[in-house]
Amino acid sequence: MTITHIDGSVITDQYDSIEAAAKAGVNLSGANLWDANLRGANLTGADLSYANLSYATLWYANLRGADLWNATLSGAYLVGANLTGANLTGADLTDANLSYATLWYANLSRANLTDANLSRADLTDANLTG
Repeated sequence: MTITHIDGSVITDQYDSIEAAAKAGVNLSGANLWDANLRGANLTGADLSYANLSYATLWYANLRGADLWNATLSGAYLVGANLTGANLTGADLTDANLSYATLWYANLSRANLTDANLSRADLTDANLTG
């Protein structure tokens, strides 16, 4: 699987899946994952800062402790995703579907939540400042 940076440069093409790349500690910062199918993916602790995840399918994905600082998740499907302790500072979540997502202790400061669906999401102790 070839994972490219937003500027078109190749981040890695050595892994069969994004999960394998994340598990191997590959820095996915700035990755272009637009419309990617990451349903159920285990991306625990992954660095996805500045990544483009617009319209990505992340249903029931494990993003526990992931760094999504300034990531673009507009229109992303995060139904049932585990974002416990994730850093979503400055992330663009416009029109994202976060229904049933777990966002315990997530940092959503300065995140754009315009028209995001947060129905039944658990925001226990999440930071929603700014």
